[in-house]
Amino acid sequence: MGISQKQLGIQLGMEPGTASARMNHYEKGKHTPDYATLKAMADELGVPVAYFFCESEKSAQLLCLLDQMTDAEKDILIEQLTKLNTTDK
Repeated sequence: MGISQKQLGIQLGMEPGTASARMNHYEKGKHTPDYATLKAMADELGVPVAYFFCESEKSAQLLCLLDQMTDAEKDILIEQLTKLNTTDK
């Protein structure tokens, strides 16, 4: 995404001396950020909060694309995927 852990932490209001370590602990799973921190991270990175819970890069990419779609576009996609899913069975 082009931003260091330290810079992200600082932009979220963390002390510069601890920002990198705190963000690293979140990334490594040593500590879990609360929802407000996750939301702030997501907003800063331009991704939905659910992005952090994706188990694969493809899922994360799809989620980001979905997040950028209008409700009307999502409705069309749901219809298309539903048709595709029912024709495969």
